[in-house]
Amino acid sequence: MSNTVNHIQITYFSGYIRNWQKLCGELSIALPLSREEREEAILKNAFIKWGTELPQHLFGMFAVALYDENAKKHYMFRDPVGQKQMFYTTAGGELVCSGDIDAVVAGIEKRLNTRMLQQYLFYGYPIGTETFYENVFKMPAGHFAEWDGRSLTLHRYFMPLFEPDTGKTVDEWADEIARVVEEICAEEKADTELPYKESFLSGGVDSSYLLAASDAVCANTVGYDEEGFDESSPARRTAEIVGKGFRVKHISPEEYFERIPTVIDKMGQPLGDASAVAFSLGCQAVGEFAKVVYSGEGIDEFFGGYNAHKREIPKEWTYLTCSHIMNNEVVKSLLRGYDDTLSAEEPVRALWEATEGQEPLARKLTVDISLWLEGDIYLNTDRTSTACGIELHTPFSDVRLFNVAKKIPASYEFMEGQNKYVFRKAAAKLLPEEVAFRKKVGFPVPVRKWLADERFNKPVADVLFGATSQKFFRQEELRDWWTRFLGGEALFWNRIYAVYVFLLWYDLKF
Repeated sequence: MSNTVNHIQITYFSGYIRNWQKLCGELSIALPLSREEREEAILKNAFIKWGTELPQHLFGMFAVALYDENAKKHYMFRDPVGQKQMFYTTAGGELVCSGDIDAVVAGIEKRLNTRMLQQYLFYGYPIGTETFYENVFKMPAGHFAEWDGRSLTLHRYFMPLFEPDTGKTVDEWADEIARVVEEICAEEKADTELPYKESFLSGGVDSSYLLAASDAVCANTVGYDEEGFDESSPARRTAEIVGKGFRVKHISPEEYFERIPTVIDKMGQPLGDASAVAFSLGCQAVGEFAKVVYSGEGIDEFFGGYNAHKREIPKEWTYLTCSHIMNNEVVKSLLRGYDDTLSAEEPVRALWEATEGQEPLARKLTVDISLWLEGDIYLNTDRTSTACGIELHTPFSDVRLFNVAKKIPASYEFMEGQNKYVFRKAAAKLLPEEVAFRKKVGFPVPVRKWLADERFNKPVADVLFGATSQKFFRQEELRDWWTRFLGGEALFWNRIYAVYVFLLWYDLKF
């Protein structure tokens, strides 16, 4: 490696640089190199050439920390939509950063951030830049940071704003999506150092399109005995249509509940998203066959795939992302030490105000990409896949695809009773219409049924009403939820699950 880059030290890197071939050409990096060597060369040479504009030249997923000996500064970079995690602290006058929050807190005194606990109860996931630990922060997606030994400064380089362009028809936008998908998948296919790949597959269009467009050899899904939750039949049909192998990991309630503590431990922070446990079991299963696996995250947030994106909200309301499980009054009734100065709107308000005047869909998608996608979905996929020893690639989260999505008018996204209509039109170029326009199911897990079953819920109740719970939650309120849930009010299941997960995490970490 040239001496001109020796003053740059890569102190942390996690991710995959998808456009590495083009970058090696632009940066005059001689090949062949091992993947580790080429990634180090790319990052060093890119920083020399572009400085803090480095992340705008990388396509893929990345969390990077480097030290410039000449400037005596540390820099951190996180990819535009936050596919890879990055946490940091400057406690003690040193910058410590990692994608694993446990590695960051290992050298400091751990103290619970009760502000985050309150926000977590609102949303069901750790939203925003604070974490469950005092003085430990999450690097926001689309940002870079500078640390000079005294102060840390954050800079935004990417904002997921929408700029609708009515100059193209639906079919023309579908052609543009198909072109970019082909470009992204061609880069993945060209990486011969990763010769064998598999894919996750649900019954939906996103993972189906990815399977058809990619070089994945086999598709993987999870299944359940409970009717209405199992997507393995439509997934199997899709795999047959595109000529790929197919494998199902059946999940039992016993296996699911046994897995929860492991998932929460490896996650690093509480996550009330019940699909994370199922995803972990899926990752463990596919890890027996492949170390690089595709997954279709990003499309719903880029193109408007959730029902919440279609619903009108009163003009005076703030959109609290597509997932929030409690309101201020409910949290206040439950949480001891509730802070009246902290509202559910706080993490969202600035973004919501910044999009004033845009179409309602565009405003919602900006919020969901900035907070929900990286705070819930990517926290789950990144930490879970890493813990299971697989490298998860999410090609549809590539910012080049967002750069198409941001120009599509909202009126094109909801047509003929479908959401993300233009994306489905693009998918229909490789898939039959029965698959491309199949109704969205999501990634359902029958937790609410299992939680109500006395064969499985006694250990949950023991935690809900144990000593740790009494420190944080009003027991009469929690017991009322539990009684009403067992009595058939299914609405309470996600609140109960989120509280249960926090208590498990707290006992594991404190």
